[in-house]
Amino acid sequence: MPKIVPKDELLKMKGWRSSPSDYFEIDQERIDRFAEVTEDRQFIHSDPERAAQTPFGGTIAHGFLTLSLLSRLVRDIYVIPEGTVMVVNYGLDKVRFIEPVPSGGRVRAHLEILDVVEKDRGRILVTSKVTIAIAGHDKPALIAESLVLFVTQ
Repeated sequence: MPKIVPKDELLKMKGWRSSPSDYFEIDQERIDRFAEVTEDRQFIHSDPERAAQTPFGGTIAHGFLTLSLLSRLVRDIYVIPEGTVMVVNYGLDKVRFIEPVPSGGRVRAHLEILDVVEKDRGRILVTSKVTIAIAGHDKPALIAESLVLFVTQ
């Protein structure tokens, strides 16, 4: 469950860090479905035999698949102001793909609030650094600066 706080508290939470989310498995079926919908069928994602001959040793998730799971991964660790009626993905300022996620890999997110700005009454923009870690790996899958707009009553 996300942490619900008074708006005034959220406005002072720059620097706050979440606990990690639960792990989420990215299996080959999900990778194959993502390849179909995006028409990105590069063999490193969809051909286990050929991918086994690469330095990855097997198929890997698309970087954009991992990025697309950001909302899913942070939903239970985010901080939300009381009275929120809508949450809007406002964009990304920076994304770096650092380590590929192997098929069957488990990922989880950590979040740090970088900035909180009250755009106007009822709209709060939160910029967070989101790190998606891979179970058993030293390096994260990706690090992104995510912007989320909370619309409150």
